[in-house]
Formats: sequence, C-alpha cells, structure tokens
Amino acid sequence: MKPFPATALLSLLLAASPAWAVKPFTADYQANVKGTISADAQMTLAAAGGDRWNYVLSVNSPIATLRQTTVFEDHGGNWRPLSGNDYTQMVFKKSQKNASYDWSKGEARWSGDVKADRAGPVKLQDGDLDAMLLNLAIVRDVAAGKPLNYRMVDNGVVRQQNYQNLGKDTVTVAGKPRSATKVSRTSENKQVTVWVVDGYPVPARILQQKDGKDELDLVLKSVR
Repeated sequence: MKPFPATALLSLLLAASPAWAVKPFTADYQANVKGTISADAQMTLAAAGGDRWNYVLSVNSPIATLRQTTVFEDHGGNWRPLSGNDYTQMVFKKSQKNASYDWSKGEARWSGDVKADRAGPVKLQDGDLDAMLLNLAIVRDVAAGKPLNYRMVDNGVVRQQNYQNLGKDTVTVAGKPRSATKVSRTSENKQVTVWVVDGYPVPARILQQKDGKDELDLVLKSVR
C-alpha cells in the first residue's frame, strides 16, 4: 500500500478547518487625532442579508466628523468589498466619496468628491480588499498565522500592503494590560501599526503616522 501523500493530507486538513467566522460586533474606541484632538470612535459590523455585511467606522470630535462604510460579502471565505462610502465633515469643508466594486465586470469605480484620474475603472483581482476591510483581515490572518500581504483597491488606486509581524507587545484595553501581536507596515513617509489581541474581532489599537508624527491613534475601550 502506497503512503498517503503529505501534500494531499495537508490539503484535506485545510479544507476541513473552519473558516474564520464573521460575527456582528460593536467596538468602542478612544481616538486621538494629530496628537492633540480627543474624540470618540466606534466600529460596528452588522448582517446585511444573505452573505453580506455592513462594516462602519465613525469618529466624532468637536471639529470634525468622519464616517466610513463598507458593504462586503463573504464569498466562500473570501471577503469581497461591494460598495463603500467615505464622508468627512469639518468646520469649513465637507467631502463624500463613493466606491462601487462590480465583481461580475471585474472592476471598481469611484464617484463624488474624487479627482478624474481617481474615478477608475480599476481592474479587480480575487482577494482584493478596500482600506476598511484590512482591519478585519489583519485580525483574521494574525490568528491563523498567515502572511500579512494584501492588495488594496481603494480611492482609485491599487496599493500592495505588506505588514511585518513584530512579535508580542502589551496594549491597554479598558484600563487592563493585554498581550498583543504587533504588526506594522511602512511606505514612503507613512507608517501604520496594529495591535491584535487574541479573541478580539477588531484591532486593540491602530496607530497611523506620517513623517514620524501621529495622525490617528485608535485605542479599544470595549467590544461586545
């Protein structure tokens, strides 16, 4: 009797492994904008019927309101963005951008307050994510020990997003220290660092920096 090929056995084990389950949640964050402005922020994930989900990030401060929304589908374990809305309201300025991901045509387009060269179409590939879905994908893939390499299609452009696992760190959630996996990426003058705590469906902390200065710091307060 011939031995069962190891590669075939691995394929069977992977096929039998349960996919990272998408479940509704509400996560409250403390936000700090540009190191000086404190604000309340919230991430929510809610079922939108069938395999579709509505994912929202909102940040509210005395001088600005930010709301980003992504509708995506769980397509056989792959998360595919379907539409997006990015709304910003400041004291003297308002901006709204809309995204549409047409997987039947294999293209993405943008409308609203976008430049002509950012309207698309941009050709889609299997596995493409938008900027919002990266948050959930990083948590999923850290838990599974997968490479943190993504192709992001957002705001009229395609960018490769490769995160490095920096090992274990401590992050404070609701006043208590938690062990977290720290991952980061750097491109030109921008850096994004994410802390992932086992068992949380969202990042425990997201720090965005530009030229070494904090742009946005989100720290998790509670999740339910």
